[in-house]
Amino acid sequence: MMVISCTKVGSETCLWSPHNFLNTSKLIHSIGLLVSALVLFGVAHGQGNDRATNSDNEIVVNGVTDSDVFGLGQSVRIKGTVKQGVISFGGDVIVEGTVEGDVAAIGGSVIQSDGSRIGGDVIVLGGTYRTGDKPPNRKPEAMTIMYAGYQQEIGELMRSPTGLFRPRFTAGYLGLRLLALLFWFIVALALTAAMPGTISRGITRLRLTSLRVAVIGVVGALVIAAGVIVGLRLLPQTISVLISLMAMLLTLLGWLFGRVVLSAATGRWLQQKYFPLGKNSEAVALLLGTAFWVLLTSLPYIWPFVVIFIWLISLGLTLTARYRVGWSRAELSKTV
Repeated sequence: MMVISCTKVGSETCLWSPHNFLNTSKLIHSIGLLVSALVLFGVAHGQGNDRATNSDNEIVVNGVTDSDVFGLGQSVRIKGTVKQGVISFGGDVIVEGTVEGDVAAIGGSVIQSDGSRIGGDVIVLGGTYRTGDKPPNRKPEAMTIMYAGYQQEIGELMRSPTGLFRPRFTAGYLGLRLLALLFWFIVALALTAAMPGTISRGITRLRLTSLRVAVIGVVGALVIAAGVIVGLRLLPQTISVLISLMAMLLTLLGWLFGRVVLSAATGRWLQQKYFPLGKNSEAVALLLGTAFWVLLTSLPYIWPFVVIFIWLISLGLTLTARYRVGWSRAELSKTV
């Protein structure tokens, strides 16, 4: 069962109400801050503090702690006071004392006992937010963001991140790979039919100046990531949400366009080198290229690097889609 719940303390307003855009922007703003925190901190760890005691399954915080508290694969129990925030990856956050900042659990639940206090927002991904018999001690403007789907899967991933690099070759996994092959093949056929000239120019750019495209993709990715993080932290909420949405749209469109160009270019190269049969068929080239990249993204351990490579190349191709100055026009005219 999958439940998505986003509420404001002391109110019955749902964040996704079409009449409350500011609440929706608050949701995106909070999620963006959470994602940026994951990028900044990298790997979460238990906060080293003489008032915190660690066990195999739980971090217990007593007294007063001035910094953030993190748990990786462990639950965090707050019996004292935390001046900042608390987050657990793959465990629960149990608040029996006071947390002045936000409380988040990824792959776990947030449990607030009677008599405890949470000053900031509560964010739960893959779990639930549970309180005692009495109304929770929260600020009226505090938000509760909860996504209660795939709790077991998210929890296992947070407790053992290396499992992400070891896909299980089950019948379901192979079926998903076949569906991915069919999906990307249909997308490639549709975009090639709708924008044949744009796809051809993209293939030419990739062949002639692949290094330049990659560099532009890397620079573009860094600028987009920095712009989103800075916007979420410094700009007004509405503007930062719009910037985040535009970045997401650019990333999605770039991924689709670049993936098709990569598949087409790879398929033509495979036709020339290894599959002379049907070498004049664009459909065969797209099928070969799509199968090649789906296979690479299915290999254990290396598939995340393949995905990053595809995304960077795709972003570079998208950012140079309308750029012709400096390209070899003679070579372009041969393939368009």
